[in-house]
Amino acid sequence: MPLLFVLLVGTVAFTPVKKKIVRIYLIGDSTMADYSDYDGEDYLNKRYPIMGWGQVFQPFMRKDSLAQLKHLFKADSVQVLDKARGGRSTRTFFEEGRWAKVTKELKKGDVVMIQFGHNDAAENKPERYVNIQGYKEYLRLYVNQAREKGALPILLTPVTRNYPWKDGKIGNVHGKYPQAVKDVAKELNVLVIDLQQLSIDSFSAKGQDYVTNNYFMNFPAGQYKNYPEGQNDNTHFLPAGAQEVARLVFQGMKTLPKQQ
Repeated sequence: MPLLFVLLVGTVAFTPVKKKIVRIYLIGDSTMADYSDYDGEDYLNKRYPIMGWGQVFQPFMRKDSLAQLKHLFKADSVQVLDKARGGRSTRTFFEEGRWAKVTKELKKGDVVMIQFGHNDAAENKPERYVNIQGYKEYLRLYVNQAREKGALPILLTPVTRNYPWKDGKIGNVHGKYPQAVKDVAKELNVLVIDLQQLSIDSFSAKGQDYVTNNYFMNFPAGQYKNYPEGQNDNTHFLPAGAQEVARLVFQGMKTLPKQQ
């Protein structure tokens, strides 16, 4: 056998197979944000135990889990890039140039998960507030520009707050905003995860006392050094709450329709 043929065969045999990495960008507000990566702050000594669900989403993208998402994308591994930021609405996230930075990086085959609403609905905070019409317009913008880059957009309704409770179940605190997300999803034929309903169902099943004490930032003075006065916060999550919401998002992804 000619030596050249042997060398060529050997080269082909040992050429490493390039792995396909899918990047999942998260854009949204504080309930999704990664507080461990806030402008170089000392997270453990300043903000812990607050967590957004995006902060603990990467572990759900293990290799054995990706087989359950193959109807959405094919990948050997996934990198979660959490660009969400506290206090941002659809409008302010765009106006601050945060979306521009994401679109500059976006490549074909990436995924963009979009979850706003908490701050858009804050009529008492005009610096954040976006009415329903404007909310839909910005959601359309994110979806269309993601698609222009060849990325797969996924809309999420806003995760529930820990109120209002009635007859053992949480009600809708976000008004018309969750429906607006669904309307845009239908209009643009874009994937949508109804995270509000998923979280309402999950939290209601656990019960108000359990959810209040284990999922949300409610604790007495002296329990955590970063909050010496304690907290009474029914919007932001403790680690267990962030973990549960991340699980719900992953479950939601598994039930989305197949993408061509």
